[in-house]
Amino acid sequence: MELDYDRLVALRKQSSAWRLLTAGNAALMLSFFNKVFVEQGARSIAGAELVERLDDELFALNERLGRSTFPQSAKAYLDVWSAPENGWLRKYYPPDSDEPHFDATAAVEKAISWIRSLEERSFVGTESRLNTIFDLLRQMTFGAETDPDARLAELTRRRHEIDQEIERVEAGEVDVLDSAGLRDRYQQMTATAYGLLADFREVEANFRDLDRDLRSKIAAWDGAKAGLLDEVLGSRESIAESDQGRTFQAFYDFLLAPSRQDELKTLLAEVETMEAIGEPDPRMRRMPRDWLEAAERTQGTVRQLSDQLRRFLDDQVRSEDRRVLQLVHGIESRALDLRDVPGVDLIAELDATAPAIVLPMERPLYTPVVKALIDSTGIQAGDEQFAADVLFEAAYVDPARLTAAVHRALGTRTQVSLAETLREHPLEQGLAELVAYFALPDDGFTTVFDDHRQEEITWIGGDDVRQVATVPVVTFARTSPGVAWATSQKKEGR
Repeated sequence: MELDYDRLVALRKQSSAWRLLTAGNAALMLSFFNKVFVEQGARSIAGAELVERLDDELFALNERLGRSTFPQSAKAYLDVWSAPENGWLRKYYPPDSDEPHFDATAAVEKAISWIRSLEERSFVGTESRLNTIFDLLRQMTFGAETDPDARLAELTRRRHEIDQEIERVEAGEVDVLDSAGLRDRYQQMTATAYGLLADFREVEANFRDLDRDLRSKIAAWDGAKAGLLDEVLGSRESIAESDQGRTFQAFYDFLLAPSRQDELKTLLAEVETMEAIGEPDPRMRRMPRDWLEAAERTQGTVRQLSDQLRRFLDDQVRSEDRRVLQLVHGIESRALDLRDVPGVDLIAELDATAPAIVLPMERPLYTPVVKALIDSTGIQAGDEQFAADVLFEAAYVDPARLTAAVHRALGTRTQVSLAETLREHPLEQGLAELVAYFALPDDGFTTVFDDHRQEEITWIGGDDVRQVATVPVVTFARTSPGVAWATSQKKEGR
């Protein structure tokens, strides 16, 4: 992008991040947003909780700087920050909730990232970034190469380098990164992780804008549904097939792989024990979970598009049915008006309804309702062959038992798939129990559905017949309350 004068003037008017940096209370907003939405990783906070946090922050600052420093109430500040013309906080109402919730926008992430870049760093690493540049260049040139001989030559070169390194290790020559190299790579890794989490807000905002545009078009649309569907599905497809959409989907599929999750957790734990790193970044320990939650929120926004399209189609079908009936009635009325007009030949004639004649004596006489006599005396218990009431035979699936089974399957892991849980705790009540796993209400873990992949769940039915159900891949990801639950169960010896 060319940064000429006119472009910068227009960007200053359009960019919410620029307006945030030049606002009068920029220091208050940036510090508060960084503490709540960046350091603590919150993606959505209820309005009452956010007002309470901001009120505590304002009280502490006014006590230290003077009571007139921030004279307005916490709610008044939040109303200004979430105003559409500012665009720093997103205020919305979640489904089935009448309390507003708040979330930081992508502009807040950009402003905080730029502020962090202004701080002086005691250590500035450059080697790892240079190595990353070379690695990316090799990946691009090798990935775009179509000549098989050139690819074989590159693979042979890599194998030769690996063979040489193996020979050096066998000879006792082990190249170890020094403390500077370790700090350099750790610094780049944390910066990339923070940047990746910040990108999710922008991706989610793009899909949310598409959903908002779709609702606006549906509200104002008065033509055929085919035209709107072509336009909307074209926009949806353009985002999904864009570079941003494809890379997000690839990242989401990569993140859901249990093997990658375990590898990432192991590598982070090993890196944090290195003395050269010093004090590790505490947020890196929960970064994989933050990635997963942010990706799931983005996928949820995409699912809203499908729900909105389905409701639009249903409404259009009902509207078109009513329109067809109106046209039919109009044709009938017009035909009746023209039936007796001289010189008018009707193309089609409507048969008159034949009169239905019923003689009075053909109607049946009134028959009083016979009241059944109920004798409640002498009630005796039925024998063993007496069939039980169907209400007592109804299957009841205990969600508490299934929740405990998921927690036991999770153990010390961060996530576990439904298939792994069922291998440890097989289905006892068949399909009803399988469906209950999809809607377990528990704060200790999050249920993530991958609609792009499917798996088969098998169990033995009541007639000793093997039953098979094809369902989306389901993953249970642990949250902070789940860690507390596992710890308490371990202390109790369960």
